[in-house]
Amino acid sequence: MKSLVLFVLFVAGISLFSAQNAAAQKNVKVILDTDLGEIEIILYEKTSEHKENFLKLVKEGFYNGVLFHRIIENFMIQGGDPQSKDAPKDKMLGSGGPGYTIPAEILPEYYHKKGAISAARTGDNMNPMRRSSGSQFFIVTGKVYSADELSMYEKRLNTKFSEEQRQVYTTIGGTPFLDAQYSVFGEVVRGMDIVEKLEKVKTGEGDRPVKDVRIKSAKIVE
Repeated sequence: MKSLVLFVLFVAGISLFSAQNAAAQKNVKVILDTDLGEIEIILYEKTSEHKENFLKLVKEGFYNGVLFHRIIENFMIQGGDPQSKDAPKDKMLGSGGPGYTIPAEILPEYYHKKGAISAARTGDNMNPMRRSSGSQFFIVTGKVYSADELSMYEKRLNTKFSEEQRQVYTTIGGTPFLDAQYSVFGEVVRGMDIVEKLEKVKTGEGDRPVKDVRIKSAKIVE
């Protein structure tokens, strides 16, 4: 009987450890320390390839010093091009990466609400499988849409927004026209005010900020 009790406690201990470990895995956070302040993001467990790749790059220091090289107000802020580090003002940016792409992980429960983290990619004509850039990503800012506007997008894109999506897009906002086309793999959990400051910086040719704004460092929250 004593052996049985010890065995049960051992199994229970393993189960508790596994549950805690799984919970920890689901709550991996990264802090992006930018020129304007910190942005804390969470990476989704279900988009595991994107999550693991992002964490790998963070650990390597890949994002330290890269610019938010493309910013469009009421749309998004984009970064992750390694060619943007110390790039001269006339350099065209947006084509750099780590030398590989990632298979699409486009899941219906993850959509382009305000604050979503989504992977950049090349267009469908060159990239019919919608594979993601190995490093470039964007943070959605977007705008609030009316119910009629969402219905228009449903017809145009031959899609159907869920009640949750409709509620979010008509109150919080986002970019609904990107849904089901790009891999959303995380979201901002702190520092959305910093994202909003970033999206309002003055930009020039190629939507590049006139004054460079960079990710000074990226670190995993333990």
